[in-house]
Amino acid sequence: MTDFKLHCFAQSGHSYKAALMLSLCEADWEPVFVDFFNGEARSPEYQAMNSMGEAPVLFHGDKKFIQSGVMLDYLSKQFGKLGADTEDERLEILRWTLWENHKLNSFQGIYRFMLNWAPEAARSEDVNKFMRGRALGAMKVLDQHLANREWIAADRPTTADVACAGYLFYPRDEFQWTDAERFTHIEAWQTRMQALPGWKHPYDLMPGHPMPGATV
Repeated sequence: MTDFKLHCFAQSGHSYKAALMLSLCEADWEPVFVDFFNGEARSPEYQAMNSMGEAPVLFHGDKKFIQSGVMLDYLSKQFGKLGADTEDERLEILRWTLWENHKLNSFQGIYRFMLNWAPEAARSEDVNKFMRGRALGAMKVLDQHLANREWIAADRPTTADVACAGYLFYPRDEFQWTDAERFTHIEAWQTRMQALPGWKHPYDLMPGHPMPGATV
């Protein structure tokens, strides 16, 4: 029996944060597929487990967690990895975790969903343009922050790096990024992340890819 169960799906960047953390910590864990695109997260059964109707959901024994940032903090303490050494580092990790959830991953995630999976009637060029601009603006902030440093919140990788990784490792064509929309400092950081023992691509880490009928 595995120690951790993560309810997740491959296309979810928020799920990826938790799955990547489990992998980096070499945890004994099991992914449980959430059939999000067929409405499972809106089902009464799922909402009884998570009233927010979101993925991921992490179980560790009788403990349940339903926000990725909380999961990262909990796992860091459980495994003694990727955490803060000082109070200043703890606050810096918290700052970037709150920022990524509000500014980075939220806009990237919604923009990518609207491009690829939103019902046709819900799609809007104006909405996509706005989301694209907000996502690129957040990536610019992160890129500038990484210009003279290797890691986001400390002199080594922490959960802040895992948090910001949420949507940055998905294929560029899912966002329709152009060659002009590249961020060299983020890309250098991505290379460092990929070199960490236990790093895996989201589509190799979680179930649900490829989607039925998808071309890969």
